[in-house]
Amino acid sequence: MANMFKKDEMQNEGGNNTNKTIIGPSVKIEGDFISDESIEVQGKVIGTLKTTKDLLVGNNANIKAEVEAANLNVSGEIKGNITISEKTELSSTAKINGDITTNTISIESGAVVNGRCTSGQDGKTAEKKVSLKKED
Repeated sequence: MANMFKKDEMQNEGGNNTNKTIIGPSVKIEGDFISDESIEVQGKVIGTLKTTKDLLVGNNANIKAEVEAANLNVSGEIKGNITISEKTELSSTAKINGDITTNTISIESGAVVNGRCTSGQDGKTAEKKVSLKKED
């Protein structure tokens, strides 16, 4: 799958690196986390996670939150509803338990999605119930 992020760098429209917040593997955040910068999560977030930019969820990340972002790339786990204004990418290691609303979605084989997936312009074009792989 083509990755929306180039070499772990998030870039703005002009091609310059933008600021990004990194939630490291040993960090746990509880509550509302809201940013106008791109966010990379390698740790744990419980509550609400919102950004007007890109959200990258690493392999070992564990999010139990309502999630909102412009673009989303998931390799870890999210439990909660997800609202993405542009593109959602789920890698083969992604585990989603919650509803996804997005403009465009790409799901690699092996990803686990338990919930409703609504995609298309403003989430109105197509609506499908997705259950790709049952967890043990």
